[in-house]
Amino acid sequence: MEKQSNVLVAPSILSADFTKLRSEVELAEKAGADWIHCDVMDGMFVPNISFGPMIVEAVRRCTDMIIDTHLMIADPDRYIKEFVAAGSNQVTVHQEECKHLHRTIDFIKSCGVKAGVSLNPSTSVSMLDEILPDLDLVLVMSVNPGFGGQKFIKNAIEKIKKIDQARQEVNPDLVIAIDGGINPDNAPSVVEVGATALIAGSAFYKAPDPFEVVTKFKSISVPTF
Repeated sequence: MEKQSNVLVAPSILSADFTKLRSEVELAEKAGADWIHCDVMDGMFVPNISFGPMIVEAVRRCTDMIIDTHLMIADPDRYIKEFVAAGSNQVTVHQEECKHLHRTIDFIKSCGVKAGVSLNPSTSVSMLDEILPDLDLVLVMSVNPGFGGQKFIKNAIEKIKKIDQARQEVNPDLVIAIDGGINPDNAPSVVEVGATALIAGSAFYKAPDPFEVVTKFKSISVPTF
């Protein structure tokens, strides 16, 4: 088994200082991050409210980086077009909130962006069996969504293993991302079992040296077969 260093790093602006949004986005870019992660919450699907398309549009004006938009909202189909128009390059919805998931994924792709599905900690990986070949991204939540700074839930490691096994069989280009309590100490354990994108909020924006955080993430070798 060969190894190469190609893990993707995506700081979440949920943990950024919104009074200086441009400099916070530029910090991520200068540090060598690959994506900017935008956590959208509506106070219904999750017990918190964050921001809408206007902030995504503001982020787009600050950078050419990939904007990875995570819709933690009820009935996400209503707003997919708006977040794409605001500048999102990829849109992730929750399996738990989509009544017709295949239709939603097709709709996201028809808007010209990449499509992902996220799973809450209590949701089985088996819920992706029929949709996995059609996805660009799977986002494994390693905390219960809604708030930054939570503690990593270890059962996410086993979920990533299962998704990685399925990826090798049906969708080799699939990106497996993980979000929630990720830091330089636990990141190697999730990359080792198949995660290829690390979402980090507090670990990046609250760090004494965010550049060092990205460097540590990027130094992790991703197993390839």
